Amino acid sequence: MGPAVTQMCLARRGEVTPAMTRVAAREALDPELVRAEVARGRLVIPANVGHLRGRLDPVGIGTIATVKVNANIGNSAVTSNVAGEIEKLRFAVHFGADTVMDLSTGGGIDEIRAAIIEESTVPIGTVPIYQVVQQANEAPDMTPRAFLDNLEHQARQGVDYWTIHCGILMGHLPLTAGRTTGIVSRGGALMAAWMLAHREENFLYTHFAEICEIARRYDVTLSLGDALRPGSLADATDQAQLAELQVLGDLALRAWEHDVQVMIEGPGHIPMHEIERNVRLEQEWCHEAPFYTLGPVVTDIAPGYDHITSAIGAAMIGWHGASMLCYVTPKEHLGLPNCQDVREGVVAYRIAAHAADVARGRIGARDRDDALSRARFRFDWDEQFRLALDPERARAYHDETLPAEHFRSAEFCSMCGPKFCSMRLSRELAPSIAASGEPGSPGC
Repeated sequence: MGPAVTQMCLARRGEVTPAMTRVAAREALDPELVRAEVARGRLVIPANVGHLRGRLDPVGIGTIATVKVNANIGNSAVTSNVAGEIEKLRFAVHFGADTVMDLSTGGGIDEIRAAIIEESTVPIGTVPIYQVVQQANEAPDMTPRAFLDNLEHQARQGVDYWTIHCGILMGHLPLTAGRTTGIVSRGGALMAAWMLAHREENFLYTHFAEICEIARRYDVTLSLGDALRPGSLADATDQAQLAELQVLGDLALRAWEHDVQVMIEGPGHIPMHEIERNVRLEQEWCHEAPFYTLGPVVTDIAPGYDHITSAIGAAMIGWHGASMLCYVTPKEHLGLPNCQDVREGVVAYRIAAHAADVARGRIGARDRDDALSRARFRFDWDEQFRLALDPERARAYHDETLPAEHFRSAEFCSMCGPKFCSMRLSRELAPSIAASGEPGSPGC
């Protein structure tokens, strides 16, 4: 094995690293608790040693931490622009993304990834198979050597975590035959194409030890990809999804033998009543490794609004124990997101993550809600805007109909006007209510 550089290896040796200390400060936790959770595998700190020497501000992902949000950016074969992806990165971080994944599949992938890592203060993830396939032209032309070489290259660039589709096996493919939407993971479909063309087992599974050794040398966290996640409610929690999840749990144990940090990726499209079960199965089968979920989308009938359909599921799965939520934008299933789509997706998921933290009873999670409510009751508009998750949007909506400066002290908004504001009336009635009797006393 290579030299000990991973946060997990150092944690198991009893060391509280600067990255752990920073995570503890951000989360208001005891540094020793952070170390213990990293050593156990319940908390990950995606922090490539190269990025950590640069601009990275470490974050912790796990059940003891606040629920995190990931934003996906990246180009496609249809549109490719480094400046555009950097602008998306800035939008994502500005509006609250805790990590960002570069999912570029078009031209100039290396240039885009290098620029994003250099610019980013948050952990950067990738799906390496995209570049490997692009270089090979077709999925069946991939080779294990080319894939491993690409991992080494990305690790040297400073990538903090990879999605690796190592849990989809030849024996799983027949389980997808009756699905409504088949294999919806791009990485999963590419690996299925390779396996069927070669009639061989998934080389990401058979070469998993070599993948771990590269990750160990640079401290790249493995995000074990859910290649068989359901892409429709009809396919939710089916045999294919669950068979892969069990393999991912076994691979998590193997990665930990190399002192490599691991997250487990999750669904997908799941109806609300199946969300809690999905979390419980992941925690049991994957040994409480952090659960990183896409959504889930809870209904399939709202193209153009899937940032909403998925944020509903994201809030619920975060409440039940997921550690990081991968955002969905309004463009999901329809097209490549632009900067405004990134904004809508990140804010929707920040709402979901915060709602989950409140529901989980995290100490201090509701403080901001209570402070904003008090400001609302005082008609302190500037304080409301300051406390809002998207202050710019809140201020713009208020000023759209009441733009004059003197309305900043008005005790009403444009919906109720000066005569019908319930909060203003409630304040005026407060002395009379207080004098009317004891709380809960029967009326006349």
